[in-house]
Amino acid sequence: MSREQSNPNSAGGAGWTSSMRGFRSWLELERGLSSNSVEAYLRDVQRLSFFAQNLSSPAFTPGEFAPEHVDGFIAQLFEEGLSRNSQSRILSGVRNFCKYLLLEGILERDPLELVDSPRPERKLPDVLSVEEIQAIIEAIDLSRKEGIRNRAILETMYSCGLRVSEVVGLRKSCIDEVEGMVKVLGKGKKERVIPIGELALDTIARYIEEYRNFLDIEPGYEDTLFLGRRGRELTRQMVFTMLRRTTHEAGIRKQVSPHTFRHSFATHLMESGADIRVVQEMLGHSSVSTTEIYTHLDQRYLREQMEKFHPRNVKA
Repeated sequence: MSREQSNPNSAGGAGWTSSMRGFRSWLELERGLSSNSVEAYLRDVQRLSFFAQNLSSPAFTPGEFAPEHVDGFIAQLFEEGLSRNSQSRILSGVRNFCKYLLLEGILERDPLELVDSPRPERKLPDVLSVEEIQAIIEAIDLSRKEGIRNRAILETMYSCGLRVSEVVGLRKSCIDEVEGMVKVLGKGKKERVIPIGELALDTIARYIEEYRNFLDIEPGYEDTLFLGRRGRELTRQMVFTMLRRTTHEAGIRKQVSPHTFRHSFATHLMESGADIRVVQEMLGHSSVSTTEIYTHLDQRYLREQMEKFHPRNVKA
C-alpha cells in the first residue's frame, strides 16, 4: 500500500473524501442534525476541498489546513460574488468541519480561531398581505380531487407558521382538535406545541372526509396527515410547485414560496401586537434575535404608535 493510500490526509482528493465521510457521520450521529442540514454543511466543506485541491498553490489536505489558507479561501468566496450572508454561512460550515478535525486529532489548532465571519446582512423577508394570502388560498381549484388537500396545506402553513418540512411531516395523531393545538417536529428534531386556528382545523377535517379517507394508504404512512394520490407522504418540492402554480392563478406576481407564508404569519402577528417571545416560541426559533427580523413595521404604523403612546406627543 502506498503512503498516499494509507494516509487519510495525503494530497489529492483521498484525504478530503475520507475526512468528509467522517464529518458526515459526526454530524448525523453526534450532532443529530437533519439530512438537509448535513447536506448543507457538506456543500460548504466541498467548497473548501475544491479550493484546497484546485485553487491554491500548493494544494493542502484537511490536516494541513492552516491560517494562511483562510484569507485566500475568503477572497475566493468574495470573488464569486457571494453575499455576506452566504459567506458567513459557508464559514460556519467550515468551522464545524474544523471542530470535527480537532476532535479526531487530524488538526492540531483551529485555523479560523482568529477569523471573524462577515457581518450578516439584515435582509427583510418577502411578505404577503392578508388579502394576498386570502387570494392565493381562494385560487385553489376545489373541483380537482386534491384541491381540498392543497387548501388544507396552505391554511395550516399560514395558521401555524410552519416550515415546509414540518407541514409535509405533520402527523394526524399530533392534531388536538379539542384544544386547538398541534405538535410539530421542527429543526434538530425539537418538538413544539402551537395553536392552530379553527378555519385550518375545519379545512383539515373536510380534507380527511372528502379526500384522505378514500386513499389506499401505503404501510408506514397511516399517521401522515397530508398524502399524495398514491397514499405516500408529499415531498417538499410538491408543495413548492403547488404553491407557485396557485400564486400564478391568483394573479400575484411575487416570488412566493412556503417560507413566504411563514414570514407572513410572523409579520402579521407582530404587526398586530403579539409578543415577540410568543412568536419566537411558535416559530421554533432557538434565539429571539432570529425573530427580531419580523419587527419591521411600516413607517405609518410606527408613526401612529408614537403619536398614540409617546408622553411628549400629547397636544396641550
